[in-house]
Amino acid sequence: MLNEWDAVWDLHEDECPCDVHFVEFLEAEGRANASIFHFGTGAHHHVGIRNAQNGSGNAVLGITASRGELDAYVKLALERPEISRSYKVWFGDIYILEERLLPEFDVVTLFHLCEFRGEKNDAYGALTDLDLARLMIRKLRPGGCLLFYTGSMAFEATRAVIAELEARGLVEPAGAYKTLLLYRKPDIAKVAPSW
Repeated sequence: MLNEWDAVWDLHEDECPCDVHFVEFLEAEGRANASIFHFGTGAHHHVGIRNAQNGSGNAVLGITASRGELDAYVKLALERPEISRSYKVWFGDIYILEERLLPEFDVVTLFHLCEFRGEKNDAYGALTDLDLARLMIRKLRPGGCLLFYTGSMAFEATRAVIAELEARGLVEPAGAYKTLLLYRKPDIAKVAPSW
């Protein structure tokens, strides 16, 4: 049985501002026409809606394991089809993504890394958090941006994954924006072959 998240997350900026900070970061950086992968859409779908409305031309592919969040997306797509032109939501366990089905991205968010991976995922051979991060880095264009959320309930575990990624030369620190840590994928020539 799929490890489904049986809750719905509405926008609570005071508790979890990562999506708001992410949109602010993209706008402050002037990021335009980027392809974005977003882990954890929330029922608010703030990242997809804002990028569809702000004239940036960014396209967002989000993933959720919550039926309620998927239902909220379907309602959004039916009522505001112009949003769904550049914002798509995939339902499923991120830990069983098939790499061949993913395009390349300019930006990837892994805000919820290490939060939901557990024994239920083991039952169907899901990736580990490190394997998932490595997969997403492979799908990230050279120079692309990978973001993590420091307020995550599992950030200490995520910090260990980040350290491993840095040690392997897969990412380089690129600063911070409010609650977000930024990393860049180095040029392919710099990446160690062990990835």
